[in-house]
Amino acid sequence: MEFKKKKLANGLAVVGEVNKSAKSAAVGFFVRAGSRDENEQISGVSHFLEHMVFKGTEKLSTFEVNEAFDRTGAQFNASTSEENTVFYAAVLPEYLAEATKLWTELMRPALREKDFDIEKNVIKEEIAMHKDMPSYDVMERCRKLHFDAHPCGNSVLGSEESIGNMTAEQMRGYFGRRYAPNNMTLAFAGNFNWEEVCSVAESLCEKWQRQRVTRLAKDWRGSKKKEGIEKANLSCEHICLMSAGVSAADPRRFAASLAAVIIGADVGSRFFWELVDKAIAETAAMQFEAMEGTGILCSYICCPDKNTGQVLDTVRDIFGNLSQNGITEDELRKAKNKMLSALVIKNELPMERLVDLGSNWTYLQQYRTVEDDISAIKAVTVNDVNLLIKQLEPANFTQFSIGPTR
Repeated sequence: MEFKKKKLANGLAVVGEVNKSAKSAAVGFFVRAGSRDENEQISGVSHFLEHMVFKGTEKLSTFEVNEAFDRTGAQFNASTSEENTVFYAAVLPEYLAEATKLWTELMRPALREKDFDIEKNVIKEEIAMHKDMPSYDVMERCRKLHFDAHPCGNSVLGSEESIGNMTAEQMRGYFGRRYAPNNMTLAFAGNFNWEEVCSVAESLCEKWQRQRVTRLAKDWRGSKKKEGIEKANLSCEHICLMSAGVSAADPRRFAASLAAVIIGADVGSRFFWELVDKAIAETAAMQFEAMEGTGILCSYICCPDKNTGQVLDTVRDIFGNLSQNGITEDELRKAKNKMLSALVIKNELPMERLVDLGSNWTYLQQYRTVEDDISAIKAVTVNDVNLLIKQLEPANFTQFSIGPTR
């Protein structure tokens, strides 16, 4: 493995991890543009803009964009979160320069009015579809409740009203502010020629204009509010619990990840043995999410309506026991093995390695090898996790529930 980096005069960071033994290569643009950077009037614009990028440039139509990707055999896509919009592709090494050229062109999309009006309907349909998915709906509502006025509670999709009222001019303004070169990272992973892809990046990106980009990145401990709604045609109770976590730059993030595995991994966790294995709940899982400046521990539980009270009592008992007695050495050992195997297997593919490479540079301005993360996970002690649990107080959670009409 060989790490490479370069910063263009306009602030665009270009990073790469060369692996000559890989059989593929991957490229991705990581843009610090997500729902936390929006206001109420343009809620959902980051995700909407992700769609619009694929509509082409002043020189390329939608058809030509798809044909260009198809010609290289690329596996390509994009995603938008509360914090970032990521555009990526995995290709055979001989096509990486071509895929890079295409992505750099698409990072300056046409944002045509006609395409904008058509895509509005696609976004509205996506919003409606997700409202029909209780597991998604309950987590989005809980996130908003948990973060309250903090921007990390903003909806990624936005609302039918915000999308309906949004103008192409508003999107263009947002694009100009957020898709600045000094707010982006261009990352490469796998088998590739560094000089060749750098040449492509420099020739096509050097004229992009630097902008002043800001983001509110304060910590948030959560509102601790508890709310719920009823919906017709549901047979189960869908419960989301959120409590404070740590940020993506906090060294304790590895301990937080291990705590989430111990508490709520799909198999072998405390949630599994006390809720799923005993058939009290159909699903019970916890995840740790680290963000810029803050983080959350997020649990999703689906159970028969009649078991709701028992489920919540059991969850409180689990958290209470953790606070009083902590985790065991055996639990930590098993959690480490789960995390380590997932980490190693994931990073064997250049496409997956790209995600960690780009994310680490976006959040830390730092190159971390797989071995660095392996060492950090192995170094976590029982005392580290127990101390963090006491500090984060997962029992002191925000709760949102969606259940059947009673």
